[in-house]
Amino acid sequence: MRHGQGRARRAGAALAAVLTWAGLLAGAAGCTTDGGGLDGMLGKGPAAEDVIKVTPDDGSKGARPDEKLLVRVPGGRLESVRVVKSQDAQETPVPGRISKDGLRWEPEEPRLALAAKYTVDAVALDAHGRRSARHTTFTTYVPDERFVGYVAPENRSTVGTGMIVSLEFNREIENRAAVERAVEVTAEPAVDIRPHWFGKSRLDFRPRTYWRPGTRVTVALRLRDVEGARGVYGLQHKTFSFTVGRDQVSVVDATEHTMEVRRDGALLATVPVTAGAPKMTTYNGKMVVTEMFELTRMNGATVGFKKKDGKGEYDIPDVPHAMRLTDSGTFLHGNYWADEAIFGHSNVSHGCVGLRDVKGGGSETPAGWFFDRTLVGDVVEVVRSNDKKVAPDNGLGGWNMGWKEWKAGSAVK
Repeated sequence: MRHGQGRARRAGAALAAVLTWAGLLAGAAGCTTDGGGLDGMLGKGPAAEDVIKVTPDDGSKGARPDEKLLVRVPGGRLESVRVVKSQDAQETPVPGRISKDGLRWEPEEPRLALAAKYTVDAVALDAHGRRSARHTTFTTYVPDERFVGYVAPENRSTVGTGMIVSLEFNREIENRAAVERAVEVTAEPAVDIRPHWFGKSRLDFRPRTYWRPGTRVTVALRLRDVEGARGVYGLQHKTFSFTVGRDQVSVVDATEHTMEVRRDGALLATVPVTAGAPKMTTYNGKMVVTEMFELTRMNGATVGFKKKDGKGEYDIPDVPHAMRLTDSGTFLHGNYWADEAIFGHSNVSHGCVGLRDVKGGGSETPAGWFFDRTLVGDVVEVVRSNDKKVAPDNGLGGWNMGWKEWKAGSAVK
């Protein structure tokens, strides 16, 4: 499955995954098996964007502080709304309340913060009792020619050993060396950590090999007043840290239709899987879990899998145990709609890696078992797929680049 959603967050998945009693999220897309009749089988309701209205618009940039943040439904009622503000590498919940009639959610503070990214996750029931979920993001105005960097992973998070520190800037950086010098990434115990630029708006940091379990990593952003481009100055002056948890690496063999899950080098389990079908193969290479959704919606139209009428080849409102592996939409996720016989025997997906699951997600299924044992930052490597190796900048794919090449991506010579 290839999903073309914006990079909502690289390692903020733990935050998104705890939305509501079922962990419902939306705004992601992905893949499913070939075949017809899904609409009838799933009882698909209206599109989430028709049920749940969010302003400012999804993906909008430069929202002014006096613009109104509002979540509403034309009918039915809102079940839950969670809004998070990301500013200066710090995630902060935005307090608000749902109106008595259930039709509106508004924040307690009417003005939007400057130079911030907002994430909205809402769940609603329509007039027929059908549940919909929507996930949107927008960023706010950065005044006086400023730039900011949105950072992954989250402050105080515990991540897998494959986590890469990634900064995505809201503007192109011309003076990359100056900006690079203003970002310091250190570890305890100490290890050599090097930067690599992908284009002019993304700066990643990693050690030569995966982090050692128990390592504490500190990221210091000293960007305030650093000139990133002519007349454009940084805004942030912030330090945050995260901890590296146990080591878990899973290897998907697309030819054998299996996934070996190893914890600290020891084999935990060999899980039967289904990977991308011959015409929609799964990328080879090392990928890192960047987001985790207990339940999410996947629509083929968002990633180019469309019917002649423009609608998606699939539209599944409740894909369980979904773990994002690439920005382009590769997920490892639960699959309840395919025949059990395909797992371990054939590849039928639109590019994702599927594990057997049940509708709503089951803790005792292979997908539920793996989800419960996964951290953002864990590595999933795909081998023997009839596809190219995933690009180093597609998600946190930097582990597919050799150390010499990685170090050559520094702007400081």
